[in-house]
Amino acid sequence: MTDFHRNQQPQDVTDADAEAVRQQLGRPIRGANAVAWRCPCGKPGVIETEPRLPDGTPFPTLYYLTCPKACSAIGTLEGSGQMKRMSQRLSEDPELAESYRRAHEAYLQRRSQLGDVPEIDGISAGGMPDRVKCLHVHVGHALASPEGLNRFGEEALEQLDAWWQNGSCVSDEE
Repeated sequence: MTDFHRNQQPQDVTDADAEAVRQQLGRPIRGANAVAWRCPCGKPGVIETEPRLPDGTPFPTLYYLTCPKACSAIGTLEGSGQMKRMSQRLSEDPELAESYRRAHEAYLQRRSQLGDVPEIDGISAGGMPDRVKCLHVHVGHALASPEGLNRFGEEALEQLDAWWQNGSCVSDEE
């Protein structure tokens, strides 16, 4: 699945973006630093979050996938056992494991540019660098990063249907 734009520059979160994410998540947005990727429908799809939420809670998930259509499609993929197969491949393929470690390090590096949070130092997300725990995180990371950085996120994207083709996940009239 490659017929959507990637590698977009992060954009400031507008009031309309915050409202769209509120509709997507069913709650107000928290700790948003930027819109890291927009769905082809134009709505935020991945939010780059601060490493510490406004209430002081450490938050290791740098790239938060917000589109419920994408999340649902990824949940189906997770339910198929994909994460277990991916984790197994890590133990069998040193080149893949090294690539995954580089994705983990890039994730940590970007998050550290937003702030130092000792409680989550060295912790990325999605099981990196030793296992694959959450494809939502990996897809968010893949969409917000240069193509090829997170190979598991890329693989998951390739297996998804074009979730955006039947319209936006949120209404413009709320």
